[in-house]
Parts: sequence; structure tokens; C-alpha cells
Amino acid sequence: MKVIKFEQYGGPEVLQYIEEERPEPGDNEVLVEVKAIGVNYADTARREGQYVVPTPLPYIPGSEAAGVITATGSKVKRFEVGMRVSALIESGAYADYVVIDANTLIPIPDEVDFEQAVALPLQGLSAYHVLTTMGRLEKGETVLIHAAAGGVGAIAVQLAKLFGAGKIIATASSAEKLEHAKALGATHLVDYTKENWVEEVKSITDNKGVDLALEMVGGEVFNKTLKCLAPFGRLVIFGAASGEQAQFHPGQLMRKNQSVIGFFLPQIMRKPELFQKSLQELLSYMSSGQLKLTIGGSYPLADAADVHRLLQSRKTIGKLVLKP
Repeated sequence: MKVIKFEQYGGPEVLQYIEEERPEPGDNEVLVEVKAIGVNYADTARREGQYVVPTPLPYIPGSEAAGVITATGSKVKRFEVGMRVSALIESGAYADYVVIDANTLIPIPDEVDFEQAVALPLQGLSAYHVLTTMGRLEKGETVLIHAAAGGVGAIAVQLAKLFGAGKIIATASSAEKLEHAKALGATHLVDYTKENWVEEVKSITDNKGVDLALEMVGGEVFNKTLKCLAPFGRLVIFGAASGEQAQFHPGQLMRKNQSVIGFFLPQIMRKPELFQKSLQELLSYMSSGQLKLTIGGSYPLADAADVHRLLQSRKTIGKLVLKP
């Protein structure tokens, strides 16, 4: 089978398209012929050696895979050869085939294609839990969503609307991206490449600030977002796409009873009561047409390096997908 692997940290050029032996499933595993692979900022952070947890070398990136089961382990009962499934995995999705623990498999509904299915687990679950579990969004509250035309952001805008948010302030770096966020349900649009975007957010909220902010850029964007929080406001961090780690003085949160909260999806996956319920809810939203996943482009697996460059250019809208 063909895989994408890197043996040293660095830019997209370290990604190698090579051939390896096809794996065999263990007793509680299945072998999936991969049809679609999700591309995420986490993959680029892994490649650069900047991920939130260490990345061992050599490494096959990719945590989202969707495809068809081609073999099952002796103890697998719920899944059969030929079933369409998707899954979140630790690594290894950038490949023709991948072995997956049967307990983590998500059956794909008939009305959902492979590209949509691969966009749901990581980014759908992230958006859901950043808003609810960590952000504690309540009906009528104002929410600020950065990179609102991106994979997580586009889903977060739609979920915020479904969950009854009042004002949904979407930020992005271009008019095209902002219009996309508006079409998904954003009520106010802000170009965060402009110097005065913090003042614009404050104006939208009548100088009260936002109740919840979703932040995955890092650096100066984090510090400016803090200035947008209302009393009792929550800022949830779920990434640092800029590669810059922000610094702030925790004492500044005390004056207005504000919170800065970290989010890491693998911790949610360790709590089945959180993971299963939210996944079923997301699937029902998709099946009913209330949640639409934006696919920004599909590319051959061999072009993974170019797709990483494209993602990091911040010129894309929606989910980028690789296809073996």
C-alpha cells in the first residue's frame, strides 16, 4: 500500500510518498480501505514537531479516515466486510489502508458520502464540545468564532445557531470567507486582518463584549480576543494555527470573572458518555440537513505536501480532503 510518512520534522517537503506492507487487523480490529482522509492543522503541527503532545519518528500522519471494511478481527461482532465507516485514530490515516480499533468506528449513514463523513469526527466533535462542554454556551448568548469559514469554524457557526446563540460574530480574513460564514448562519461579520477589529466586535455588542469566544489562531489574535470578553466571558483555546504561543497575565481575568479554557479532543474521546451522545446528535443534524459540511477540495494522497502548503496559506474555505 502507499502511505505518506515523515522521518524528520520540517516543512511540507519532509512528507514522503512511499510503499509499505499492508497491515493485518488484530482480534478487535478491522482493516479499512481508505476512501477519504481529513487534513487538519494538527497534521501540520505534527509535521513541524509543534503538536501539543510529542510526535514520534518516523510518523504516518492523519487522524480522520473514512472507507470500506475489507477484513475483520476474530472478535469483531458489530461490523462486517463491506460496511462503510469513518473513525478518529491517533495516526496513520494518510494511507491506502489502515487498521482501526472496532470500538472507535462510526457507521456512515447512506445519505452521507465519504468526504462528508471524514469531515465530521474531528472537526464536528471539536466544534460541538468547544461550544458546549467547555464553552457552556447558553441560549441568547453572544459568541465570537474565529476562522469561521474553516473546518471547525464553519461547523461551529451552524451549531451555535442550532443551540440558540443570540449574536454569532464570525471572523475571517477575506470577503469571500465572511460571506460563506454568513450563509451558514453568522449574524455579524468581522475581518480580523483589519487593525481595529476588536473595536468592531465591541461596537456590535454595544460595548458589553462577547460571552464566549472560540480561538485557534494564537499569538496576537489570542490577546486581542481577550479584550473582547464580557464579564463572566469564556475564551476556549483549541489550537494555535499561527504557530505562535500567546502569553498573558492570569490576574487580568479576575476583574471581570473571565475564564480561559483549553480544549483537546482526545480527552473527550476518553469519556464515552460525552463522545457517543454528541456524535449521534451530530449525525442526526447531518441526516436532517440542519448541518452542512463544506468540502474545500479533494486531492490525491500523493499531493499531501501541496495540500499542507495550501492549508497553511489560510486561503482555503472548509475541509480539505486527501483521496488514495
